[in-house]
Amino acid sequence: MIVPEISQRNLSKKTVIIFDLDGTLTESKSKLEKDMAESLGRLLNKKRAAIIGGGSYAQFEKQFLAHFLYPAGLLKNLFLFPTSGARFYRYDDEWREIYSHILSQEEKENIFDAFEKAFRILSYEHTGESYGELFEDRGTQISFSPLGQCVVAVLGAERGVALKQKWNAEHDTTRKNLARVLQEMLPDFEVRVGGLTTIDVTKKGIDKGYGIRQIEKNLQVPKSEMLFVGDALYEGGNDHPVLKEGVETIAVSGPEDTKKIIKILLL
Repeated sequence: MIVPEISQRNLSKKTVIIFDLDGTLTESKSKLEKDMAESLGRLLNKKRAAIIGGGSYAQFEKQFLAHFLYPAGLLKNLFLFPTSGARFYRYDDEWREIYSHILSQEEKENIFDAFEKAFRILSYEHTGESYGELFEDRGTQISFSPLGQCVVAVLGAERGVALKQKWNAEHDTTRKNLARVLQEMLPDFEVRVGGLTTIDVTKKGIDKGYGIRQIEKNLQVPKSEMLFVGDALYEGGNDHPVLKEGVETIAVSGPEDTKKIIKILLL
């Protein structure tokens, strides 16, 4: 259904295409597949692109950059915004950090305390096996993943993603309730659900909408020329703040949808 819907839009004037990472360009915490890398390479010959994802820069390197092997001329058309827009990297002979909104130790302690209180309020208990730490301090973002941060790395992409999808189908309402309670407790922060299982917390005002404004500022491109593609545009999802920026968006259900959109953009 997505191809006829998108084909009816005039996307020829979009000069910057912005993608979410997990669930959009790749499966959750899984490597960039060869055919997606090739599609993105062709797109960068025509347009500029940005990726705004919830993962750390180290995760971007492992999941995306290690499998996106293109010359500097193309990489200069690509812009990276890890941890939901709290960091910005651009290519100049190497990937260089432009800004980073680091959480203070006091802020981190407040976030961890709020999680513990939210667990008690909702009588939430961790059940089943977990793979790696439940929390990850990403410097600019605290991320909670009930199956652990390493489930895909330990089980492999197929089994790991399948387990995350199963958890999401059974417990996503609980995750969204946790995020709601956390946001009430942390009015000076942004709390969003991301991917299939994660809850992310960043500084107030730092989200994917902030990333859009940084693209507008640093790339000097109007929002009317941007297109955002993501899988979490629903209320409370970490892509949802993009809607408030007035950028045209396309919701996808996974990488296969995204490849179809890129194909249309290449026409």
